[in-house]
Amino acid sequence: MRTRKTVKELLVGAKDAAELMVDLAYAAIFFGDESLAREVLRLEERVDELLVDLRAVCMIATRTPDDADRLAGVLSMAVSIEGIADAAEDIARVVLKDLGVPGELRDDLRHATEVTARVKIREDNRIAGSTLRDLELPAHTGMWVIAIRRDVDWVYGPGPEEVLREGDVLFLQGPPEGVDHVRELAGGTPRHFPPPPQRAKLSNLDRAVDVIIELKNASEVAVGLAYSAILLRDQSLAAEVAVIEDKSDELYHQLEGWVLRAAAELEDPDELRGLIHLASSSERIVDAAQSMTRVIEDEGPPHPIIAAALAEADEIVAEAIVSAGSPAEGRTLGQLQLHTETGMEVLAIQRRERWIYRPRRSRSLQAGDRLLAIGPEEGAPRLRDLCGDQRPEGEEGWIEPENSDAE
Repeated sequence: MRTRKTVKELLVGAKDAAELMVDLAYAAIFFGDESLAREVLRLEERVDELLVDLRAVCMIATRTPDDADRLAGVLSMAVSIEGIADAAEDIARVVLKDLGVPGELRDDLRHATEVTARVKIREDNRIAGSTLRDLELPAHTGMWVIAIRRDVDWVYGPGPEEVLREGDVLFLQGPPEGVDHVRELAGGTPRHFPPPPQRAKLSNLDRAVDVIIELKNASEVAVGLAYSAILLRDQSLAAEVAVIEDKSDELYHQLEGWVLRAAAELEDPDELRGLIHLASSSERIVDAAQSMTRVIEDEGPPHPIIAAALAEADEIVAEAIVSAGSPAEGRTLGQLQLHTETGMEVLAIQRRERWIYRPRRSRSLQAGDRLLAIGPEEGAPRLRDLCGDQRPEGEEGWIEPENSDAE
């Protein structure tokens, strides 16, 4: 007889699996890897199983109308997670159906702020036999392991005590400059990817690819901000997710126009079908993220199981406020190398009433800036140290800094 899991365990499992599906689906696009795409489909089946069990447990636990009201938010989260998983599956099918992905898109993904990379641990390596905790890859390289392929088996969301072995294939996320560092540790040779080609004039296909990248970034930021809004119970973050959803609609309409123009320039416009599918799936992820934030729109806090589930996820959402005189004040994100130093990715910066999404490396920080970042748990205190955030560990919420010069 199968042991019934708790609501929190099921919600954590479904959330982590759905997020991993998005990561691996985009990686499948980047690598043109059908085996990765098939893993996304297997994960989708896993998410379905977890959500079926989640709904059953919620029904069993509902004995009164008050119980039903309290668990409604959990079921709403389940619907949103299912939407994210379904959209990730459609991204993977772009590869499996060979719908066509222009080389320009893979070039842009390779030189994005954050990339997904695949690294095999070879014979002459320096990491086999060590745990992920001991290696501290996020701190030393900016990359963190999201999955491991071990022969025919997979380890999804490996924990800090996972011991790496020779022959393991690691799937990592982080800044492009961290990829070669990990390759060297794993016994491989650096690839030294050349910079993206400089084009004197942007073609219509270039513009369509740029919109796709914007939609991909918007979907990732929307999901991160949605989880942050729920975890921090922050209505302003939920409102920002709605703004991103409106923007994604606008981007999708722009994409349709650029694709139609690009079709007239290509001998074989079939390769543009993949762009349309990618854009549609990315937009659906944003829609699901906005739907998720509705659990905090009603009066009163969301069910404690939701906050507990998000707090125990493989990646955490952390915030830090830049203090005057701190190492972060007056320096750009690129100069700070936050990915390398902390393993955290800055999703957004709040400067007074304004949010800056997916800030560029050239963005300089000011005293009073509130950074919202996502990454491994061990990276959060390092981020706070760099920002000079002296608040007690675990204290959350916006604090208006004194004598702030933020604009």
